[in-house]
Amino acid sequence: DIDLSGRTIPADDGVIALLAGANHDPEQFDDPGRVDFHRTDNHHVAFGYGVHQCVGQHLARLELEVALETLLRRVPTLRLAGDRDDVTVKHDSATFGLEEMMVTW
Repeated sequence: DIDLSGRTIPADDGVIALLAGANHDPEQFDDPGRVDFHRTDNHHVAFGYGVHQCVGQHLARLELEVALETLLRRVPTLRLAGDRDDVTVKHDSATFGLEEMMVTW
């Protein structure tokens, strides 16, 4: 048996780890649902961990940075059309992301 965060897991039990949940742990991240590109001490596992890291992670980060900077430069008045609570997020076992986000400019 092993104790993990105050819960005992019997030795013969299976465990399924959901990485999306790890990246939204409020004990690890202040306001985990907020997008913060300048978050310090950001030990997320979106691109894997250790020797099992995504080889394309630096390209993915650069592409996102260029895309967002270009979009915001070309459409400087871009903003949410409603409240933050109106943004719907897709949660399932394989993916995590926005399902719908209405914007206006």
